[in-house]
Amino acid sequence: MAILLFITVCVVLMLGYPVALTLAGVALMFAGIGQFIGVFDAALLGALPNRLFGIINNSILMAVPLFVFMGVVLEKSKVAEQLLTSMAELFGRFRGGLIFSVFFVGMLLAASTGIVGATVVTMGLMSLPTLLKRGYDPAFSAGAICATGTLGQIIPPSIALVLLGDVLSNAYQQAQLTMGIFSPKSVSVGDLFAGAIVPGLLLLGMYCVYTLILIKLKPDSFPKPTQIQPVNLSFIMRIINALMPPLVLIFLVLGSILFGVATPTEAASVGAFGALVIALSKRQLQLAVLKEVMISTVKVTSMVFLILIGASIFSLVFRGLGGEALIHQLFTSMPGGVIGATLLVMLVIFLLGFILDFIEITFVVVPLVAPILLAMGLDPIWLGIMIAVNLQTSFLTPPFGFALFYLRGVTKELISSAQIYRGVLPFVLMQLLLLLVLSIWPALITWLPAQIYG
Repeated sequence: MAILLFITVCVVLMLGYPVALTLAGVALMFAGIGQFIGVFDAALLGALPNRLFGIINNSILMAVPLFVFMGVVLEKSKVAEQLLTSMAELFGRFRGGLIFSVFFVGMLLAASTGIVGATVVTMGLMSLPTLLKRGYDPAFSAGAICATGTLGQIIPPSIALVLLGDVLSNAYQQAQLTMGIFSPKSVSVGDLFAGAIVPGLLLLGMYCVYTLILIKLKPDSFPKPTQIQPVNLSFIMRIINALMPPLVLIFLVLGSILFGVATPTEAASVGAFGALVIALSKRQLQLAVLKEVMISTVKVTSMVFLILIGASIFSLVFRGLGGEALIHQLFTSMPGGVIGATLLVMLVIFLLGFILDFIEITFVVVPLVAPILLAMGLDPIWLGIMIAVNLQTSFLTPPFGFALFYLRGVTKELISSAQIYRGVLPFVLMQLLLLLVLSIWPALITWLPAQIYG
């Protein structure tokens, strides 16, 4: 019944039904069937009100609407547009400089907004027409924009890491209680933020090295700059004016979390207020813009919490049908022990990334598999970052990668789907290479959190 429940949910989702309602509706239907045939105890559903109250009462999840608000304000206040123009002037004096400006601005935008869709759409609208007009290879340009947009999954402060931090914290405590440790340690969102910094920068470095190699091998695909801005006081002030606001905001938000000055929720409120100040300073805080920002924030937040409620009902019924025991039995009997079990989970998450968003995978799959993997001795920070990078890879993988749909949706007249698919493949390979590197050298993830929180 548990296996059938999971398969049915996947099939119904592929038919296009809303995720939150599918999770809750199919689970309750199976609970009714299970009770009728005597394999499900309906008394388990009595725990549902407490679970739902726990979701609404969770102080960590309060960071989600605040981070979304911060990201949407920065998107609407034209910070990204000004950044891209200034970075294009700065890097434009080098061959292929526009691509490096896309990488740099995409990284800052990813760190500021934490929303993959917003970053890909914004970068696609602003930079792809310019890249194509200057003579850059269309496939590579599309791949670079999609890959940079997905950095929002891993570069903190990321909404994906906030959600993963909350889920992994509960899973880690559950795993320790299973192991007989009754004074359990905790893992925080700050731990995941610290653990993600080195892998995020490493991935960005891989993108830059790959681009430099391509410039050497195929110089015709990367035209020489035609207009070089003179370096004078006006030029320097423009660069500083574009760079400083987002950099200061990121430092305030991320620094306050990493150095223990503020919780993620408190830091997110500082970020939201800081974004409003930036928008006001750029004279972009009109009433119409603020209304649009608030409506967008409410929509995204409602979606996240509705999916979380649906996932909570699903996991309760899945456990009641013996699904958790089934997964535990599968993992413990896997050849290769913890390595085999981890590989299986990573493969399942990668494949589910084709049909589910990271929010659904975080709330549905991670709570089922994480307690068992953590009880087998895996480091929670390492596991969290590996899952985040894996989900980031699934955003890019043809033909179902969400980032590809975002870019295609806003640039239909400029580029074909085949060009986008061809362009992202090298970046998918780089992300898979990063997963391999992180699995061989886990200290790349765990070293920085140990230094900060040691």
